[in-house]
Amino acid sequence: MKTLRILTAFACIGLLPLTAQAETIQLTSLEWPPYTGSELPQQGASMAVVDAAFDAMGHDLEVQFLPWQRAVDQAQQDNAIAGYFPEYYAESLEEDFIFSDSIGTGPLGLVENMDQPMEWSSLDDLTDHTIGTVSGYVNTAEFDAMAERGEIETQPVTNDATNLRKVAGGRIPLAVIDSNVFDYLVSDQLSNLEGKLQMNDKLLEQKELYVAFSRNDQGERMAEILNKGLKKIDQEKIMKDALQRIMN
Repeated sequence: MKTLRILTAFACIGLLPLTAQAETIQLTSLEWPPYTGSELPQQGASMAVVDAAFDAMGHDLEVQFLPWQRAVDQAQQDNAIAGYFPEYYAESLEEDFIFSDSIGTGPLGLVENMDQPMEWSSLDDLTDHTIGTVSGYVNTAEFDAMAERGEIETQPVTNDATNLRKVAGGRIPLAVIDSNVFDYLVSDQLSNLEGKLQMNDKLLEQKELYVAFSRNDQGERMAEILNKGLKKIDQEKIMKDALQRIMN
């Protein structure tokens, strides 16, 4: 009986870490439908993927929705926040953040006025035009490098909707935007612009989306957990299903 009690005790001890491992992971994000949004079904398609991945690993996810730059800053400054999402990869962010494996993709392009469509083959063809961007957003490596060197003139604003209004009003000819975000905004919040704007035929890039974790021990651990969880789920189906629910 004594041996049985000892074995039982060790068995119970062995189970304790499994229970203790369950955590609530805190991340920040922004209102960026259809990928993320506090009022969206499943709080967005990217949220659905990240939540499913953490759930597959036995963890809960809690997200604060903030203006974009605050979302990034909060993740960097608040030790309780493990990271933020969705983010595009940029080498300039590597110093402060650890990128997860991809949580999906998004088609990044240029929105234009339907009455003034543009043809271009390289970014050099756009150097005579002012292009709308969103403050704090990563675009493409080439675009951002040219903008930093002053070879492309940009007009940063605080959100995509403002850029759409500016393009529709003829104040700027082009603005950088994800085409799924464009479709959502024009069909929902900015329906008065439908028939005035369109995505340019040429994409800038098919962008991978990531969670950016703070570059510390907690961030490294959370990135490892998420990456393992992503391998356990069908993230492409989860995102596709979520986008269909949100866009329909």
